[in-house]
Amino acid sequence: MRSMLLQILAVTAINLRSLPQRLWLSLSTVTAVGLVVMVLLSFLAMANGFQKTVAGSGADDIAVVLRGGSQSEINSVVMRPKVRLIEDGPGIARGPDGKPEVSGELYLTVDGIKRSTGTRANVPLRGITAQGAALRRGIDVIEGRMFNPGTDEIVVGKALRSEFKGFDLGQTVKFGASRWTIVGIFSAEGSVFESEMWGDLPVVQSLFKRDNTFQTVRARLTSPAELATLKAYSDNDPRIKLDVISEAEYFAKQASRTTDLIQKLGWPLAIAMAFGALAGALNTMYSSVAARITEIATLRAIGFGGVSAFVGTLIESLLLAAVGGVVGVIAAYLVFDGFTSSTLSANFTQVVFSFQLSPRLVAQGVTLALAVGLVGGLFPALSAARTPIVAGLHGS
Repeated sequence: MRSMLLQILAVTAINLRSLPQRLWLSLSTVTAVGLVVMVLLSFLAMANGFQKTVAGSGADDIAVVLRGGSQSEINSVVMRPKVRLIEDGPGIARGPDGKPEVSGELYLTVDGIKRSTGTRANVPLRGITAQGAALRRGIDVIEGRMFNPGTDEIVVGKALRSEFKGFDLGQTVKFGASRWTIVGIFSAEGSVFESEMWGDLPVVQSLFKRDNTFQTVRARLTSPAELATLKAYSDNDPRIKLDVISEAEYFAKQASRTTDLIQKLGWPLAIAMAFGALAGALNTMYSSVAARITEIATLRAIGFGGVSAFVGTLIESLLLAAVGGVVGVIAAYLVFDGFTSSTLSANFTQVVFSFQLSPRLVAQGVTLALAVGLVGGLFPALSAARTPIVAGLHGS
């Protein structure tokens, strides 16, 4: 066993020392594998960043109430009488003043202009009350102030402000026939709410002709366990019949639809590119074997086994792929990690998020690189192991 290990180490060392003779072929393989890994990680980092921004926005003790069968807020309608029935429901927390901690909200889409491309895109305008802001954790007005009730004032999430033109503090924006003044910029711990604008609910309802209409109801529960009680209350009262779901689950479902789509685009593209990298790896390793045919035959003649030639060639291929994988990871980190973008959410509005790499994603990228190296080196390694000694020596 020790003799076999020494033979493998000797063959591997010979292979690696001969790399300068095939420098450009080796570099092309490293580059191809690096590009595959970088492309894959760009998609995975995009999906991961979107997932953390959206799925991390919800709380287990907040119930989201929607029209039956609605998959998102934009498709939901809840009339005022039903909001009042929810306020009287079981498990609803009450504030120090004894009032139920319930927020009926209106969710609309308005036009925004992306800073990066100058193109129009849907951005969300949410009509809320002070209770609505209180039901969200980590809300902090970092510039200006909160809007005054009864006025055409709005506050803008800092992520939306950074990604879209015309939403800076003090600016005036026009939605429909109304003009709104931006009086504050708020943060929300990096959650999806930073991609929204908020205005006073009654004013938004009036100006958009949605009186007595809401699209979603948020309610703080006395405990997460009360969600089932509130759901049963809604299901059993024919006057309500609304879907009740925890905010955490609602956002997890919203995130999964988009992240699944991103991954379904990223993996097939990376695999298709991997076939190109695989062709390059095969070409490199077959050239490596052909260039060393005399060396391999000589080693075989002095007692080296075919296994050492096989393993040594395979290790060379895996090392080249591993270097390509590392290059791809570094490139993806430098180019994409922390890169801010926006994409369409399930509500048909833009969500601003940052690409985020993670150790798990890096491991997936390196695994794909090693898979290319394994397959790309397997057949050339078999060729090296099966090279007849006489044929190899005649090749000299």
